[in-house]
Amino acid sequence: MAKLSFSAQVGDWILRVKEAQEAVFKESVQELAIQLSDQLETMIYETPESPNYKRTKFLQASLMASNGEMPRLSIDNPGVPVTPDFGQIELVINNAEIGETIYLGYTARYGAYVAYGTEHMPPRPWVQLVAQRWQSIVAAKAADVKARFGL
Repeated sequence: MAKLSFSAQVGDWILRVKEAQEAVFKESVQELAIQLSDQLETMIYETPESPNYKRTKFLQASLMASNGEMPRLSIDNPGVPVTPDFGQIELVINNAEIGETIYLGYTARYGAYVAYGTEHMPPRPWVQLVAQRWQSIVAAKAADVKARFGL
C-alpha cells in the first residue's frame, strides 16, 4: 500500500489552516494511543484470568511515545500491579511538529509474546488491529476539526 501524505489523507482544506493541521495530527495520534490501550484492555484484561498469567497491567502501562525512534521491548515486568500513566505520551504528542513522526510502542519485554502468541497462549494482535484503523481515525478527527473550525 502506498504511503499517503498526511494532507492527502484528510483533504486539501487542511493546508489552508495550520492550526487545523496541528489539531488533526495531534488528536489522531492521541486517539490512536487511546485505542491501543482500550484494545489491550478488551483483549487481555477483560478476559477470564489464566492461572499462568499474573495481571499487573504492566504491558498496558509500558506504552511510550517517541519522536526519535520506536520504543523498544526492553523492560521486565516488575511483578506488581502498575497503574498506567500516559503523561509521557501526551508530552511527546503536544511537543510534536507537523510532519514529525511520532512512534508509539511498548517497552514491556514480553509484549511480543502476547501479540504473537506462544505454544501456550494464542496471539492477541491488538497493535495490528488498531494500526489498521489509522485512516479512519484520521478521517474522524479531520471531520471533527473541520466542523469545530467552521471549515
